[in-house]
Amino acid sequence: MRLYSYKITRDFGFAPNPFHGVLTLATCKPGIRKGAVAGDIVVGCGSASNGLVGRAIFVARVSGKCSFQQYWDDPRFEPKKPYFGGSVSRGYGDNIYHRAADGEWLQERSHHSLENGGINAANLIRDTSADQVLWSTEFVYYGHAAIPIPATLRNVAGDDLYPATRDYRNSFPAAMIDAVENWFATLPRNRQGWPGAW
Repeated sequence: MRLYSYKITRDFGFAPNPFHGVLTLATCKPGIRKGAVAGDIVVGCGSASNGLVGRAIFVARVSGKCSFQQYWDDPRFEPKKPYFGGSVSRGYGDNIYHRAADGEWLQERSHHSLENGGINAANLIRDTSADQVLWSTEFVYYGHAAIPIPATLRNVAGDDLYPATRDYRNSFPAAMIDAVENWFATLPRNRQGWPGAW
């Protein structure tokens, strides 16, 4: 089992998307989406930009991963497709990438498209650089109610769960991995709060 931690600078309920009983990471952080596998734990931390330094926005154990096309075609993830005629959470759906008949990427109107619904090429290139979507049914998402990372996880074997830089980390001593496993076991499950940017 591997442990990943990273800073979330913009929490709109899009990356990650914590709605409909499944937390998904389908955009941003291509390195995590490419490397993580079922059983790994991902911790999304707050940052200075959202006033949540040292806090955990979500903790999730990866249940599985799939390609964008599989995500798009799977009826379980239909509620994750953006829909702007309903709830705010549906408008921030992250199930936005699939292939055209000629194999080219399609980007649905979404938080990662242009305001007029046109393709945002920069987001498309970054997001599809890893054709992987992570999904979790064993997670806790706090959003704006992000909880402090326990002091016991800020110095384990000389290491800190809270990342020092904006990029992700996945190299931790075994003692930290065990400590995070134990901490995660004590936390509630599912969404506990709304996205901080709402």
